Amino acid sequence: MTTPVLMSDPKVAVVPVAECGERLVDVRAGGALLVDTRKQDPADAFAYLREGVLARVLHAQELLPRGLRLLFVEGYRPLSLQRAYFVEYAEQLRALYPEWPDEQIHAAASRYVSPPEIAPHSAGAAIDLTLADEDGRELDLGTRMNADPEESDGACFTDATNISENARANRELLGSVLTAAGLVNYGFEWWHYSFGDRYWALAKGEGAALYGPKELDEPHLVR
Repeated sequence: MTTPVLMSDPKVAVVPVAECGERLVDVRAGGALLVDTRKQDPADAFAYLREGVLARVLHAQELLPRGLRLLFVEGYRPLSLQRAYFVEYAEQLRALYPEWPDEQIHAAASRYVSPPEIAPHSAGAAIDLTLADEDGRELDLGTRMNADPEESDGACFTDATNISENARANRELLGSVLTAAGLVNYGFEWWHYSFGDRYWALAKGEGAALYGPKELDEPHLVR
């Protein structure tokens, strides 16, 4: 298994951002996507994506076999929440591995939570999602969504070998339609795909990211 580039890798941070100014849109408008509320927040920030990201996700859904749908779990995440998630997980790792230096804690934490300064979710560029049947029942993809590496013994990594053949096939199907629509996966999280952010730009050899950090209360939101 090829080790993916970490979100904390300096190669990601140095990618410039050429902010295109695209709107954040509510993925629930129109009802085309199944939307899970497990990550819902008081401001409903979770349900927003950049317009271009949503268009590509909807295209990916059209590529699925009959009877299957994408199940949206989380999109946009405010910077304040991203910081809280990162600090919380880093502290968990520090308690588990007190001998690790800060640099190692930071790198290990970025397998599961993006460092706030480059987080795709805070740009509205990333989506956490899975596969479901027409009734919204989740398919087996090997772990629960948002399982961390310690809990899952690394089975949360997209190319993990310690999952069933059925789960592997479902991961490959999910990846095939999303990559065909132009998104890229973060290989430490089978459920995380993005478009237009720094990680996407690095993976695709683009000169700059299209989307940088964005605040939800900016005036060009579409509900």
